[in-house]
Amino acid sequence: MSEQELKALRVRIDSLDEKVLELISERARCAQEVARVKTASLAEGEEPVFYRPEREAAVLKRVMERNRGPLSNEEMARLFREIMSSCLALEQPLKVAYLGPEGTFTQAAALKHFGHAVISKPMAAIDEVFREVAAGAVNFGVVPVENSTEGAVNHTLDSFLEHDMVICGEVELRIHHHLLVGENTKTDSISRIYSHAQSLAQCRKWLDAHYPNVERVAVASNAEAAKRVKGEWNSAAIAGDMAAGLYGLLRIAEKIEDRPDNSTRFLMIGNQEVPPTGDDKTSIIVSMSNKPGALHELLVPFHENGIDLTRIETRPSRSGKWTYVFFIDFVGHHRDPLIKAVLERISQEAVALKVLGSYPKAVL
Repeated sequence: MSEQELKALRVRIDSLDEKVLELISERARCAQEVARVKTASLAEGEEPVFYRPEREAAVLKRVMERNRGPLSNEEMARLFREIMSSCLALEQPLKVAYLGPEGTFTQAAALKHFGHAVISKPMAAIDEVFREVAAGAVNFGVVPVENSTEGAVNHTLDSFLEHDMVICGEVELRIHHHLLVGENTKTDSISRIYSHAQSLAQCRKWLDAHYPNVERVAVASNAEAAKRVKGEWNSAAIAGDMAAGLYGLLRIAEKIEDRPDNSTRFLMIGNQEVPPTGDDKTSIIVSMSNKPGALHELLVPFHENGIDLTRIETRPSRSGKWTYVFFIDFVGHHRDPLIKAVLERISQEAVALKVLGSYPKAVL
């Protein structure tokens, strides 16, 4: 390519950048106008609702459907996710609680779902995230619910038994674990490896092969593991990219998870019900009588009506010894006539049924 051709292309890029800048600014001004209209139409004492999960999911899906490349659909949606996040912050910055400290995969999931313009608040435990949302101190909370390698996150399931929260959304995050050390770590003298219990389990085979005699210490989060390593010379941590960058650690081994498709699903919890989008999931908790065939009775209505179950988990009930509750996810919205009829049928046989929420399927 000649210098003249290169110069012409750069001039064209500069011109396109100016147009993109102008359009983003116009979109931001339009968002401000939306906020003004919403606020003006409120009754006295009524709080405005600026963030609409169903609206954002629809916008991102439309972006992916209309994308013609060369950027991938997911990359294009991420760009629009950040534009929407910044525009929403002009209306009202969202406050989001997540399982901390800073640098956890849960924070990464929160930023992936809401964008980087939110005010994120780290909490020390999953139950604290629920309490923060229930108290109205934040708009939403983000909690892990299941991992493709290790299964359900029981602390999250148990918290749904104790709190009345609405699931407003979901996001799936590809989980890559790295072995990290500090600047002063003597890598030939590592005697302990810190990480969250789930992460240690997800890297079990790799650890058995490379550090079979090193102590494995479970801590509250991967970010907490990274913080500890920062001040020690004989330890390492298993954590992700965000923690590595935040705490200035060096990678001595990358992508050490046992399964290359290792992913974690996170739920967004809040206090507002989400209207149908046409591509939704619903989560429920059901308690059945402790008798033979109870699970079969629960599942038959779903099968007879062709409803796709995407997950079912069992947890001990708080109401009595050797009694259990079922956590079920399925495709559809609880307002759909068919789904509504199935839930009514189940409630006639169940001891208790609670709809945790219907929400758009994960776009990103």
